[in-house]
Amino acid sequence: MANRKRAGEALQMLILVVLSVIFLFPLYFSFISAFKTNGQILNDSMKLPTSLYLDNFRFLFQETKFVQAIFNTTYLTITSIIGMILVIPMAAYALERKESRLSNLLYLYFLMGLMIPFQIYMVPLFREINWLGLYGYLSSPIIIYVAGSISFGILLYTSFLKGVPREIEEAAQIDGASRMGIFWRIVFPLLAPCTATLIVLNGIGIWNDFLLPLLMLPGNGAKTINVEIFSFVDQFASRWDIVFAGTVCAILPLIVVFVFLQQYFVKGISSGATKG
Repeated sequence: MANRKRAGEALQMLILVVLSVIFLFPLYFSFISAFKTNGQILNDSMKLPTSLYLDNFRFLFQETKFVQAIFNTTYLTITSIIGMILVIPMAAYALERKESRLSNLLYLYFLMGLMIPFQIYMVPLFREINWLGLYGYLSSPIIIYVAGSISFGILLYTSFLKGVPREIEEAAQIDGASRMGIFWRIVFPLLAPCTATLIVLNGIGIWNDFLLPLLMLPGNGAKTINVEIFSFVDQFASRWDIVFAGTVCAILPLIVVFVFLQQYFVKGISSGATKG
């Protein structure tokens, strides 16, 4: 019995190692390619760089609009996350605490949004944004990001709120606190793991998004990081050295953010799963 248990654990460890190698290989390949010339990447892509070739990064930051793309992506990500934090927790709080048929119907309505892929309503959404006169402005992706995150956010926060005792709110209400004050001063701080989960998941999604900025922002206007990197790939001559240098610069901020928020992220996911 003990031998079978050890064999099972060894098999699990082997599977984890294989999966880790598979998932980490693109990251490894991007990092070694960022410090190579274009010719070295094309001739021997798997070979480690013989020296730290930094001209790729110099060209990226001095000869392209990559710095502006970083600013645009950062602005989109931070502004969208702020909009989500201002809208989604309050909406989830109202739906979870207000027990009525209307709130239940609204909750189901929001959950239905999780079942509709973006590609289905992509063209009508583009026509609507164009009709509103928002095409080409950074505000158009922000509105879509916030609206598109409501369904998952409602599910996440309502599941977490089920574990927040109502007695705390009732005691604050007896002391004369307003409903808005109760939420922002008492309830919202308790939702920190949930908020961290929202920030990490949606922040990574927005930062890495390629399709929506490409669709909503014209080619000669504001570009995000991924759209700017895509412009280095040409049909006849591609600058793979610049592509991988830009990829590394795009990955590093996400790694830093996740390292600082990972404990809250894991806690928010586990709490939402057990309290739902």
